[in-house]
Amino acid sequence: MAEFEALIEKVGFQGDGITAGGLIVPLTLPGERVVVREGKDRLELVEVLEASPDRVTPPCRHFSACGGCSLQHWDMTAYSGWKQAMVEVFLQRAGLETEVAPIVTTPAQSRRRVGLHARKNGKQIELGFKARKSWNLVAIQECPVSEPAIVKALPKLKELAGYLFEHPKSAPILHITLSMTGLDIDITGVERMKSGGLSADARMNIAMCAGEADFARVSMGEDMLYMARTPKVRFGKAMVGLPISPFLQASASSEIDMAKLVVAGIGDAKKVADLFCGAGTFTFPLAEKAVVYAIDGSAPAIHALKTGIASAPGLKTITAEARDLFRRPMLAEDMKGYEAIVFDPPRAGAEAQSAEIARSQVSRAVAVSCNPSTFVRDAKILVNAGFSLDRVTPIDQFLWSGHVELVGVFSR
Repeated sequence: MAEFEALIEKVGFQGDGITAGGLIVPLTLPGERVVVREGKDRLELVEVLEASPDRVTPPCRHFSACGGCSLQHWDMTAYSGWKQAMVEVFLQRAGLETEVAPIVTTPAQSRRRVGLHARKNGKQIELGFKARKSWNLVAIQECPVSEPAIVKALPKLKELAGYLFEHPKSAPILHITLSMTGLDIDITGVERMKSGGLSADARMNIAMCAGEADFARVSMGEDMLYMARTPKVRFGKAMVGLPISPFLQASASSEIDMAKLVVAGIGDAKKVADLFCGAGTFTFPLAEKAVVYAIDGSAPAIHALKTGIASAPGLKTITAEARDLFRRPMLAEDMKGYEAIVFDPPRAGAEAQSAEIARSQVSRAVAVSCNPSTFVRDAKILVNAGFSLDRVTPIDQFLWSGHVELVGVFSR
């Protein structure tokens, strides 16, 4: 493959360096002169001839091979400034003029949710993340973004994964959540045997391994493989038991930051609807100052929310409903009497729900988004209906990646 010299002029939204000609070069920084070669679908970095003054030593030995992080080689001040600027440009290009608050960055070693891939190589079991732009696996011994308790459990998690390969086509993924009562592990990617599932021996070995490691719960979808205690997390003043495979913010630190912004965003509202509420991430903090009507499409999440209400006496009234807000959004007519709406949809955004908020007489709205593109689309629906986008706060929950989340506050 041909090699040639290139000058990096900017960094794209996913963290890859871009030359003046628009060529993408991973793991580079603006101002660097590099040698690259032609790859399968992009250029590959061969050598850095002139490094940026903002280039630093990555904190993880697996960086550049592992696909989990793309920006560990960038000084934190410059990296955070780039994310802040990208959000500002994104909003400006959409015609949304507003105050962009300083970015709120989650600290290292705070990721409480990870998905670890397991592979069997001969008799060896490997556990880790996918390689960059590849289906190959990078077996890990450390992870500076993850909670230390998850990293400490890697040997036992690897042992547990070893019992999941009874079917030759199995490619297990261990979805791990660190709760306040221990690790919760939900397994996907295991092919079923003719008998219908894991053998009795495999199930027994998994349970023994989980017990020795003091895991809270191990499940495979609705199949409970081990249960010592319910995994629980704190939302505001409430302790909530997690359903299997729940939606949960990746970092408890970022969750607290977002909850503060959401509660501040509703102002003095005394009656609030919390849409796409999950198991109560924002519901419980909101209920410390307002009556809350909480809706989510996941019935298990709503059940967990309702059960958690008893753990937090003294809150305002919480009413919860399981309802598909994509098919049946809360209508403008149903928002009569509500002073604020909070919505935290999946990456697809909340186009239909935003249209109903726009039709309503609600005076304040707070949008939490993990996708700037759909945030902009939904925000324009509200702005075109007379709302003002007062401010946006970028949240860097996925440290050293190209992803950024937003909390937007609207009023009229």
